[in-house]
Amino acid sequence: MTGVTGLEPGAGLTVLARLLRSGDLSLDEHLLRLEVLVRAREPVLQALLPEEGRFERLRREAGALLERYPEPARRPPLFGVPVGVKDIFRADGFPVRAGSRLPPELFAGPEAMCVTALKRAGALVLAKTATTEFAYFAPGPTRNPRAPEHTPGGSSSGSAAAVAAGYCPLALGTQTGGSIIRPAAFCGVVGFKPSYGRIPMDCVIPLAPSLDHVGVLTTDVESAMLAASLLCPDWDAGRLRPAGRGPGGTPVLAVPVGPYLSRAAEDGLGQLAEACRRLADAGYEVRELPALADFEEIEARHRMLLAAEAARVHAAWFERFGELYHPRTAALIERGRGVSDEELSEAVRGRERLRRELALLMDDQGLDAWISPAARGAAPRGLDSTGDPVMNLPWTYCGVPALAVPAGLNADGLPVGVQITARWYQDETLLAWGAGIDRALRS
Repeated sequence: MTGVTGLEPGAGLTVLARLLRSGDLSLDEHLLRLEVLVRAREPVLQALLPEEGRFERLRREAGALLERYPEPARRPPLFGVPVGVKDIFRADGFPVRAGSRLPPELFAGPEAMCVTALKRAGALVLAKTATTEFAYFAPGPTRNPRAPEHTPGGSSSGSAAAVAAGYCPLALGTQTGGSIIRPAAFCGVVGFKPSYGRIPMDCVIPLAPSLDHVGVLTTDVESAMLAASLLCPDWDAGRLRPAGRGPGGTPVLAVPVGPYLSRAAEDGLGQLAEACRRLADAGYEVRELPALADFEEIEARHRMLLAAEAARVHAAWFERFGELYHPRTAALIERGRGVSDEELSEAVRGRERLRRELALLMDDQGLDAWISPAARGAAPRGLDSTGDPVMNLPWTYCGVPALAVPAGLNADGLPVGVQITARWYQDETLLAWGAGIDRALRS
């Protein structure tokens, strides 16, 4: 199957955007192919929230775009590109349910800045994508396009599945634990979680504001770079030609061995080792380095911070509608109620300490980036769990940028990914390096 675009397999956002802008691919034809694909796959995958008349709406919006931009040379960068929007983002014309049973009127408000930015760039909102309840652990209905009996991950499950299924080459997601990087790995796509605060969280339903990140799921790293340039208000294209400390200006990568890495599963470790071998063959310097020795404490602080802030965010809603919450979300909120303000403040301060510690270690050892499993291993079988975010927690906790790239298949034919992380606010640099790493691993 070639996917929604009708192009060669692997064609992604940058290719589709170029063809639609130039008119070499008819927008009407593209939407017709997309409708056929969604009607065929969506009854099983359930990546998109139901919408009556979805494609009639899209054709109207496409017509308005064509009328506004008749000359290809004047068309915006994402002209006619369908995008998915995780259902915790406010988007004009769509209710927000946040994967919950609470009244959607509670979450109404102005459109999220990142949704508006994509629309201004010419994108069409294909759909709201399914999410776990309030972007926590209670699974939604979505199945993994690569293996429908396996989880697609969470909480950006619908966004990852929509990209992997070929519905759209770009979807918005969020990460508070591992909710972009993990589903990207499980579904065999690219996930990018920028530095904390790099993309504003305005008009997005929060879970834990000190941990919540907006990011993207897409087809390849170049596409993530294009999306980030449109979504980050302070994007600096001048950082896209960085010189690493390795051969030929490549980045020096380190595997953080120790208690953190010991939490990975056998297939995750095996695929990481294979990825490191392929990168070494491609000329990259890859080392093993002891790191995150206090990982148990880091994990505990992250989980405490998540619970405490979720309890405070949801206090009024939970007081009124507690019986409508999934038991897993309710348990998180109840646990967070027991965290004192002093404990919460200490957990918040711990983020910057960890960020500084990692940066000092990288400086001392001459490192440019870390490479680790994007998830413990491949997607677990079953839909009752979205998998374990443990491999993502330290990087999310301290807010550094993280990139998931596909690293092949395990023995059962399921996708496995690796995770590249860099210093805080080195997002452009990470993506530039990541594009080369992605090419080396795909080759």
